[in-house]
Amino acid sequence: MEDEQIREFHEKLSERIALLEDKNDKLVEASRRIEGEKRYVESELLRLQKEVKRLRAELERLKTPPLIIGNIRDILADGRVVVKSSTGPDFIVNTAEYIAKENIQTGARVALNKQTLAVMGVLPPSLDPIVIGAEIIEKPDMAYEDVGGLDKEIIEIREAVEDPLLRPELYKKVGIDPPKGVLLIGPPGTGKTLLAKAVAHQTNATFIRLVGSELVQKYIGEGARLVRELFQMAREKAPSIVFIDELDSIGAKRLDMATSGDREVQRTLMQFLAELDGFNPIGNVRIIGATNRPDILDEALMRPGRFDRIIAIPVPNFEARCEIFKIHTHRMNLAEGIDFEAMAKEADGATGADIKAMVTEAGMFAIRDNRDYVTMADFEKAVDKVFGESLTRQKEPGVMYA
Repeated sequence: MEDEQIREFHEKLSERIALLEDKNDKLVEASRRIEGEKRYVESELLRLQKEVKRLRAELERLKTPPLIIGNIRDILADGRVVVKSSTGPDFIVNTAEYIAKENIQTGARVALNKQTLAVMGVLPPSLDPIVIGAEIIEKPDMAYEDVGGLDKEIIEIREAVEDPLLRPELYKKVGIDPPKGVLLIGPPGTGKTLLAKAVAHQTNATFIRLVGSELVQKYIGEGARLVRELFQMAREKAPSIVFIDELDSIGAKRLDMATSGDREVQRTLMQFLAELDGFNPIGNVRIIGATNRPDILDEALMRPGRFDRIIAIPVPNFEARCEIFKIHTHRMNLAEGIDFEAMAKEADGATGADIKAMVTEAGMFAIRDNRDYVTMADFEKAVDKVFGESLTRQKEPGVMYA
């Protein structure tokens, strides 16, 4: 009897212990879960505190009063500076202590406190997006070998532009200053721009390209400012080459009778003349100009000291036309019996651009006939087609083609 009671007691005790162990396991699991939630809440609290701190800093930054843009006109002996702000008059103000003294220079662009006009910081010089976008980052793949029939002109432009950049010691030994600029003149389509591309490909200098019409602006002084910033960037990135295409758009002769728009173009031209041969040296910068209207250029632009060498790009002769045909067809799948001399003879008076159009038209005739090669008949039809369209354009009255 006692044994049964003892056994029942042990069974109840075992059940009680099992229940307590199960309850303890559940409590341990709940404790771990709560501990994890606590760590998550603490990390989230830290994140939110950082976010609040960032938002407060951003709010304080946005509430900061705006700064006025100005320029330093003079530096006084006591450390104060004379600034000209966008509000108009000049002011004598103090500078912030954290600004390095070597950065405070006459002409520097600075940020001024709105209330006290004290100099709060020195800003980098500003350049117009048109000027910044004029720099050629990727060099053209046009080499001198790809320009046909201009061997003499290539030698002249290399002497005037390339050699001063690549071999300046030769000019020092001879005792002469290299030419500042080269002006390429000639009919449309003769290869003026191609020569400039070949120079850009050959040299490691910074190449800056602008069309003359981009320097013509609406408001007074804007065109002159663009020219000034253009040469400023060219000096900073020297050695550099500045190529201005269609120079006649800003370099036309100055007339006594002129409209307000003409006078603004003349201001741009005068700034361009001053940059080419003014008081400040141009440095290791070379200028290449191109135009097909040299007859309307201003005399001051044509004189030595600005464009020291004028290179005339002629209409290609017979030998040059043969060479240009070979250059434009070297990648084409040609049939046998192509006579380049006969095509050059047929294309008498054609420019390089005309010959390129003829080669393209010959390829189009081959594609029209579902052929993967070009025959002599295709070239003959292309010559007739391009020459016919060219003559038609020339005969249209009152139309001028650039």
